[in-house]
Amino acid sequence: MHNLITLTAQGLVGEGRLQLEELALAFVLSSLVGLEREIRQKSAGLRTHTLVGVSAALFMLISKYGFMDVIDAGRIVLDPSRVAAQIVSGIGFIGGGVIFMRRDAVRGLTTAAAIWFTAALGMACGAGLPILAIATTVAHFIVMVLFPKLLKQLPRSGEQSTELTISYEDSRGLLRTILVSCTELRFAIDGVRLEEESQNAEQLLDAADREGTAPASPRPRLVTLTMLVHGKRPVSHLITGLGAIDGVHEVRKIDPDHD
Repeated sequence: MHNLITLTAQGLVGEGRLQLEELALAFVLSSLVGLEREIRQKSAGLRTHTLVGVSAALFMLISKYGFMDVIDAGRIVLDPSRVAAQIVSGIGFIGGGVIFMRRDAVRGLTTAAAIWFTAALGMACGAGLPILAIATTVAHFIVMVLFPKLLKQLPRSGEQSTELTISYEDSRGLLRTILVSCTELRFAIDGVRLEEESQNAEQLLDAADREGTAPASPRPRLVTLTMLVHGKRPVSHLITGLGAIDGVHEVRKIDPDHD
C-alpha cells in the first residue's frame, strides 16, 4: 500500500504534473528545431516538427502509464520498449515522404534526418530524460548553424573546373534547359559564350544552285555554347546528362593543353 501511494505521488498514474512537464518540454524543444527548419524554408517546418516531437512524447507516456489499470502483479507484464520501437519504424514513413531524387541529385535527406531527430527528442522527453533531450537539442543547432560555417572554411580541393562546348539546335529554347540541367547536376556555371553556326540554310541552298544539284533538306541551324563548369562530381556525369537532351547534337570537353 505504501508503494502504491509513493508511485501515485510521483505521477505514475499517467496524468499528473510530471507528465505535463514532459509534454511541455517536448513541445518547446521540438518547436525550436522546427523553427530552425522554418527559417531555412524547408518542406517540413515548425508545425511538422512540433507535432512529431509532441506525438512521440505522448506515445512514450502512453507506453509507460497507459496500461496501469490492467496490470496485475505476477500475471500481466508489459514491455514499454515495444511502443518506442514502433515510433522509430513509423517515423520512417514521414521521413521517406520528404526525400526525392531529381536526376542524380538527392533532396530532403537533412529534413528527413531532422524529423527523425525530433521524434527521438520527443521520446527522450516522454521517457523522463530531460537532460539528454536538452543536450541533443543543443547539438542539433551546432550541426545546423555552426557546421555550415565550418564547411565553408575547409579547402575544396575536390572541386574541378572544366570547359565544355555544346552544340544544339537554335530556336528551341534549349539554352535554359541546358543551364537548368547543369544546376540540377550540382555544377556551377561561369564564362558562358554563344556562337552561331556560320553556314546557315540559305548558304546551303545557294551552293546547291551553283552546282546544279537538288538542294538537300536544310539542316537545323546550330548554336555552339562554350562555358566553364565547376563541381566536385565527375564531369562525365554532366556530359552524359546534357547529351541526353533532345536537340543537343554534341557535348565536348575542351582539353586545356590543346592549342
